[in-house]
Amino acid sequence: MLIQSESIDLDTPTGKMRTYIHRPTKPGNFPVILFYSEIFHQTGPIERAAKIVASQGYAVLVPEVFHELNPIGTVLKYDDAGREKGNSDKETKDAQAYDSDNQAMIDWVKQQNWSNNNIGAMGFCIGGHLAFRAALNDEVKSTACFYATDLHTNTIPNKPSQHSMERLSDIKGELIMIWGKQDTHIPTDARNQIHQRLLETDIIFSWHEFNAQHAFMRDEGDRYDPELAMLCYQLCFRMFSRTLNN
Repeated sequence: MLIQSESIDLDTPTGKMRTYIHRPTKPGNFPVILFYSEIFHQTGPIERAAKIVASQGYAVLVPEVFHELNPIGTVLKYDDAGREKGNSDKETKDAQAYDSDNQAMIDWVKQQNWSNNNIGAMGFCIGGHLAFRAALNDEVKSTACFYATDLHTNTIPNKPSQHSMERLSDIKGELIMIWGKQDTHIPTDARNQIHQRLLETDIIFSWHEFNAQHAFMRDEGDRYDPELAMLCYQLCFRMFSRTLNN
């Protein structure tokens, strides 16, 4: 499916948020996927991943997740300086600002004639956590979280009782949780802790652990596993097709 790409600077309570939109060129109303990047913003691998999703018949929005802390259009490099800056931003931005960012995107897409108003979420690394955070919004019907960092920590600043794992009762949609067993960012005991917490709820979710390292979906570097990436995309498309095309 052919796709088109553009960007818009959305108003949020914490400032303008550059958001990239990738969607089919053909006319129609499409489900929307809020796609959350790693700490580096929309890099080449994130843009290509978003376009893969869009090519399956989805309108994909990629926000600059740390827009308050960087000039519009910022893309960090996959190097030590980029990691240091991205991690600093992660530890600075208040989690509740992600909630208002999510609502700004949802409000905007509901006004677009190419949207069918069925909304899902997806993300890699910190973006996996932010997709999980988006699932707290009851308008998000299904969510795919890839190696979601910091669900098991207090790294991201939160108001009391507002940590993502303290708000599981707010999740009304379906989840796919995808992990790498060799991921040193989320060790086995952390994954087990998250899994157990989800098992104690009524959330509909599936849990997948693969022999892979952190960032195995990123199509640059020696951790990329293209065969596994293809399988994981199919898992997501199966869920999104079932939950967002009604």
